[in-house]
Amino acid sequence: MRQLLLFLGIIATFCFSSCRNELDFEPSIGTLTFSKETVYLDTVFTNIGSSTYTLKVYNNSNKNISIPKVRLGKGQSSNYRLMVDGVPGKEFENVELLAKDSLFVFIEITSNIANANPTDFLYTDRIEFGDTNTYQKVELVTLIQDAVFIYPERTGSPNNYTYEQINLGTNTEPVNITGTNLSETDATNGNELHWTNTKPYVVYGFAKIPETKTLVVDPGTRVHFHANSGLIVAANAHLQVNGNVSTTDDLENEVIFEGDRLEPNYSDVPGQWLAVLFMGGSNQNVIKNLTIKNATVGMLVSNNDGTTTPTIDMMNVQIYNCANVGILARTGNITGKNVVINNCGQTSLACTYGGSYDFTHCTFANYWSSPSQTSLVLTNENISSTVQTSLTQADFKNCIFYGSSNFGIALEKTGAVFNYKFDNCLIKFVDYNNQISNNPLYQFSTNTSKYVGCIFATNSTTNKPEFKNTNLNNFRINENSICRNNANFAYSFPLDIVGTTRTNPSDIGAYEYLP
Repeated sequence: MRQLLLFLGIIATFCFSSCRNELDFEPSIGTLTFSKETVYLDTVFTNIGSSTYTLKVYNNSNKNISIPKVRLGKGQSSNYRLMVDGVPGKEFENVELLAKDSLFVFIEITSNIANANPTDFLYTDRIEFGDTNTYQKVELVTLIQDAVFIYPERTGSPNNYTYEQINLGTNTEPVNITGTNLSETDATNGNELHWTNTKPYVVYGFAKIPETKTLVVDPGTRVHFHANSGLIVAANAHLQVNGNVSTTDDLENEVIFEGDRLEPNYSDVPGQWLAVLFMGGSNQNVIKNLTIKNATVGMLVSNNDGTTTPTIDMMNVQIYNCANVGILARTGNITGKNVVINNCGQTSLACTYGGSYDFTHCTFANYWSSPSQTSLVLTNENISSTVQTSLTQADFKNCIFYGSSNFGIALEKTGAVFNYKFDNCLIKFVDYNNQISNNPLYQFSTNTSKYVGCIFATNSTTNKPEFKNTNLNNFRINENSICRNNANFAYSFPLDIVGTTRTNPSDIGAYEYLP
């Protein structure tokens, strides 16, 4: 028994001394290493919070250490915020770090441009690790960008706010949503019906162009929409986008509508904001050199204005990365030249409930990562009404309909008028199982009044457009593209989407081939 007690005592002593060694922490003496020497937080708008960035701190020694202080150099006045091992704050004491272990420091910022360096608009600080006299540091750098903010007014108190509402002006019961009417005499922004390229615009909720008013957008303007926000063109209101062809990769003359997340990881994420809505009765909308990115629906067009003049006349328009549809028209009246749409969850262009459409030299691609999307949906069915709608015109001249799925076009006719025509277009239509071979809408070889001079890609290897890089939305065509020299020059107009001169014979699609 005495031997057993002696043995247990030795074990207990060993365990006690072992545990105590494991829990001994020595002060840090500048031996930390870091995943980054400088943390660059991507550009943020003034007073808008950033994403969370990560710094990893390593203890590569064989000893447990205690870092006397982890703090921001500007202390409590810093616009940066930290979280160290799950604890938020701006200064921490005696942060323990085991031997051969690491810890995470999470970093965020919300800052006003007034706090940035006036020469370069950079806001900087540093994280210090150690004591007051001897410390290691990691620099923090953020670019702060000023902006014009458009948002609904609110009244009330925290947890009980009431936000400004706007009326969509429907023919039945009024529909109100959170938003604001753009004003020519706004107390803060001045004339909100003239957007310039001096500062970017950030929109919260919906910004509405009121009835009879016109929103004019200058070349080079940048507009950023917050989540669940968009632009509404009311009945008898007008949108005039005056972008120009750019000469550099900075797209200095292009007008861009996109989300308000400026980090590179969000540059191509669909569904970050809602849509540009053209309400029934909106008219005289002229759109030139506009790029729409990362919306749910790029343009939603509800009913034409009842005249023979197109509701929307667009040229050099690009729409990318829409969660649902690039352009969704319901009894629309649209004319488009040099339009490019790609990467949409359902379809790039949907012409529904009939209407009138005329597109020339357009590239309707769709490389969304699913097998069921298409590039064009054309239908006169109105699922919300028993009244049949007429597709009075749907003319596509020198256009491309191609993508990652088998079918570039999807047509559906009810009993009403259904007038459509494809003239010198490239159409992908791979019907391996002859599922649609007897459908009268797809009689490509015999229905020469509907399909005039078209080229069909009936498998994945022949009659390819040979786009430069679909992942980067680069739809220029390569030298071996079937689109080269196969357009009908009678429909061609002088310049392609980037200002290249079209020569005879010209190329199908929005881009003219360049060596």
